Amino acid sequence: MRRRSATPLATVLDVDYDFATLDFLDDSEDAVARRRGWIGATLRGFREPRPDDEVVKRWTTHYRADRANVTGAWLPEGEFGAGPMPVATYASFDKTLNAGRELLPLRMITDVTTSATHRRQGLLRRLLEDDLADAVARGVPMAALTASEAEIYGRWGFGPATFNQTVELDTSAGFALRPHVDPGRVEMVEPADAWPHVKAVFDAFHARQRGSVEWPAAYEDIHTGAFDFETGAPNTKIRAAVHLDPDGTVDGFVIYSWGEDYTVKVAEMITLAPAAQLSLWSFLAHTDRAKKVTFNLAHPDDPLRWALVDVDRLKLTANRHFLWLRVLDVPRALAARPWAADDSLVLEVDDAQGHAAGRFRITTRDGVADVRPTEDDPDVRTSAETLGTMYAAGVPVRQLHRAGRIDASPDAVRRLGAAADLDDEPYNLTGF
Repeated sequence: MRRRSATPLATVLDVDYDFATLDFLDDSEDAVARRRGWIGATLRGFREPRPDDEVVKRWTTHYRADRANVTGAWLPEGEFGAGPMPVATYASFDKTLNAGRELLPLRMITDVTTSATHRRQGLLRRLLEDDLADAVARGVPMAALTASEAEIYGRWGFGPATFNQTVELDTSAGFALRPHVDPGRVEMVEPADAWPHVKAVFDAFHARQRGSVEWPAAYEDIHTGAFDFETGAPNTKIRAAVHLDPDGTVDGFVIYSWGEDYTVKVAEMITLAPAAQLSLWSFLAHTDRAKKVTFNLAHPDDPLRWALVDVDRLKLTANRHFLWLRVLDVPRALAARPWAADDSLVLEVDDAQGHAAGRFRITTRDGVADVRPTEDDPDVRTSAETLGTMYAAGVPVRQLHRAGRIDASPDAVRRLGAAADLDDEPYNLTGF
């Protein structure tokens, strides 16, 4: 899973860039060279080693499976530095977001880089805005990305919607959980053998967890240990354990590895029942010589803290933006999420790209919204960026208003909060 990075470099160039789309199904000599150049440019942008044949093969396999749209900007032929390696990279594919009432089509954006010598030339703007326009043309109502820096994507209407909560559990001498009943059991399994069960549990989780994003194809390699993009080799360090319910059906799993100082590092943990969650935490805590368990994508409603005899053994060590959402079709997107109170309000959205711009009457009844364009005076005004944050209900409406992100009267803020804020927090484990 790659991350985005940008460091401004004040350079002014007079270059007519060649913007192109790569066909990852094309195995001609020219296409293969450009594909390898694109992957190399992406890794260079993330300060990672040059790709070898295995990295190129895995990347190609994953993008073919995801039907990725792969684009970039190249220097024109004859320009110094021209060749198969682009100066900007961009990729996206369509999967689903659990919006609460349905699995909503989602344009997932990844592998965005710009060469340090070609920043501030509008390359990212061109690639991103073309892709968002394509998503709108294809009827995809929402876009998403994960970002390494929080100040980049708001200008394109993306708002932070879910957060990765990092926890640290002290499992040294004296650790204990309160008594809890679990008729199931935990078994260790080799990661490759666990994969069918891991995928089945994730699919069930994704279907019911608001805020969840569907896994890209690379997750099979990541969670089986078949390949690690950080090392460019199989991951022989990861371990897996599954929880079985009384009928012997897998209803939870954990994938982890050993770190320094007897730390157990959880890469992924998903369960379909609280008892399974506590049993997997107990398994990790009682692993021989384990002094600490860390997990950087802990569920906000994880029952662990209140199952501990000593609640101070669980520390929240970080809480950072993770999934960024961008609403492209306001009526379609708002109708796909649940609502908590009946009301009718007019929302005005300011959107520099125009996709979400306009006034919309949101009429909610029995948890469902009917959303239609209107010319009526607005009750609430906000930006596309703030709408992306507000969409998932991970941040209360009143907080956004107090921060100056929502323009509305106190009564309209109260009414919008009553309708839009939800009891359960959104939760996403998928990076891309």
